[in-house]
Amino acid sequence: MFEHNSINLDLLRQRAFNLRWATVPEGVIPLTAADPDFPCAPQIAEAINSYVSGRYLCYGPPTGLPLFKNAMAQWFREKRSIPADPDLLFPVDSAASGIYITCRAFLQPGDEAIIFDPVDFLFRYSVEAVGAAAVPFAIPQGEPSVDFDGLEKLITAKTRMLCICNPLNPTGKVFTKAELKQFAAIAHKHDLVILSDEIWSDIVYAPHTYTSIASLDEETHKRTITVTGFSKSYGLAGLRIGTLEAGTKAYFDRLLDASLHTSTIHGANTIGQVAAATALTQCQDWLQQFVAHLTRMRDLCVAGLNDLEGVRCKAPEGCYVAFADITGTGRTSKEIADFFMLEKKVAVVPGLRQWFGDGAEGYIRLSFATSEAILGDALSRLKK
Repeated sequence: MFEHNSINLDLLRQRAFNLRWATVPEGVIPLTAADPDFPCAPQIAEAINSYVSGRYLCYGPPTGLPLFKNAMAQWFREKRSIPADPDLLFPVDSAASGIYITCRAFLQPGDEAIIFDPVDFLFRYSVEAVGAAAVPFAIPQGEPSVDFDGLEKLITAKTRMLCICNPLNPTGKVFTKAELKQFAAIAHKHDLVILSDEIWSDIVYAPHTYTSIASLDEETHKRTITVTGFSKSYGLAGLRIGTLEAGTKAYFDRLLDASLHTSTIHGANTIGQVAAATALTQCQDWLQQFVAHLTRMRDLCVAGLNDLEGVRCKAPEGCYVAFADITGTGRTSKEIADFFMLEKKVAVVPGLRQWFGDGAEGYIRLSFATSEAILGDALSRLKK
């Protein structure tokens, strides 16, 4: 399923937008947006076809289809050890939307929220979109330990939320259980809501293991909003489907109110919910093989990057992106990204503030969720 011949480049050039095949010039290899080049699991396509064949595409319930809610709750309980109640979770229009809804529900203008640096731009965007201030907390790549004393010094009387991205995009760090306990202790001490973005939680490389912060204890679960989605693990970005899980009825009600689902202004589409439920209940073998393939591509990508003069890259513990230090080249992130694009026909994401925050300068990010042939071609171009 993850050989080169399973990739349909003609379809990708028609459908893969967001900095990928449909948006780059002919001949360019895009290692940009974190979206797999492989088609989704066949069971998902079959479930969608079966649902659509009934030809009734009606409104779904504002809090989600029972099929979706039950599958999601079971997954949270069995795979993440979170005591999820299906009545306290609901589908949203992507994990990105879930981050924004959480900020809308729990932040007011003038509030502050701690976000990691570097981290995906959606955290800063969502916090600032509701009038709050995003306070960056530096977690440089490869640090042996998190500076929890430094974190506490950032907390003020205005701080309302601690935003966690685990595994951390773009560095690929997977937080240990001990580290998560310290984050939780700080949140308890300062009465902070925890927003935990776990969209990458399926993509973790041995010997590292994944822990959800909401699984630590009941008190932590009660103050945590867990956000996840299906674009990274199952290639369903175009279906725009994600999940919000709350530890209390009060938190759930605030999230649902902020989502505007009950007004039908917003809501998660039913086809996406059918696909997501199928992914959780029928596609675990597919996912296991995908992670095995990604492990090989990670090793190939990291070795290839470290073979470039002036480039250093640590192997990510999770995610399928490599975050490479290019400071040894004497060029900026944008200069290197432009050079690779114009001269080598390989598109990468530069470590600019607009994508990942100030802590990303001096780095580039590459997605390796593709075939060995495509990745090998890209690395060969960069080597030359």
